[in-house]
Amino acid sequence: MSQSTEARTSIAQRYSRTGLAGAARTALLYVTAIGMCLMAIFPIYWMIVSTIQPSSYSTRYPPPLWPQAVDLTPLVQVLTALPIVQWILNTTLLAALTVLIVLSLTVLGAFTLSALRWRGRSGFGLFLLMTQMLPEALIVIPIFVIFRDLGLRENLVGLSLIDAAFVLPIGIWILKNIFDTIPLEIYDAALVDGCTPVGVLWRIILPLSKPGLVAVGVVAFFHAWNEFLFASTMITRDAIRPASVGLASLISMLDTPIERVLAGGLIFALFPVIFYLTMQRHIVAGLTAGAVKG
Repeated sequence: MSQSTEARTSIAQRYSRTGLAGAARTALLYVTAIGMCLMAIFPIYWMIVSTIQPSSYSTRYPPPLWPQAVDLTPLVQVLTALPIVQWILNTTLLAALTVLIVLSLTVLGAFTLSALRWRGRSGFGLFLLMTQMLPEALIVIPIFVIFRDLGLRENLVGLSLIDAAFVLPIGIWILKNIFDTIPLEIYDAALVDGCTPVGVLWRIILPLSKPGLVAVGVVAFFHAWNEFLFASTMITRDAIRPASVGLASLISMLDTPIERVLAGGLIFALFPVIFYLTMQRHIVAGLTAGAVKG
């Protein structure tokens, strides 16, 4: 009888220790997640605080973590004294052109790598992915010379071609993984019924791959929205400046209006945040659709 009681006590203690260890791991996981979220959110929070309060508070040491006063003058100055609305419109047009080019070419490239059978397909796909390792700064001068000779400088269409070229490899691989999850029997059955390969792509594969298309479009949008190196190299006219280049022009060696820069950055970041929150569900579905092959 005593042995049975001791056994039950030992089992209870073991389960108790296991429960405590599990609770400790869960608590550590939550603390780590909260800490990482705070690290990611704090720069945005500080940009908002520094924008809405007078710069005399933000430049103190140590600066206050909470707004001590509200002054919207920098926002008003940015909207009235700077052509930031035109910059945002230029960036939106650039991003839209990039998304259109990327989706058009990505669909064809992913379909070629996924559905068609040809020699060297795997090697070409690997080479395509390796182009992502090429630094932009390494090729900015050759591309500048080529685009100058072609008359594509000072042109948002030309800049969108450059942005699209850097997004295409990762976009093709995202869509290829999604196309791979579609059974080949559907493709073969459509061909037997008299549908052409392009018809299969348009009528069957693309409707089944909408989340992936949205994910690729969002990646292209954010790349074009935030890109600075080629935008500052190819565009010098004020009328077609993207917002990233326009805001950078406010920074100088002698006098940099920090509150204006932060106010402009806040406006600049507002539109992609709204866009991302709108498309978040489709982005997650698109990026995970190719994780498991059906």
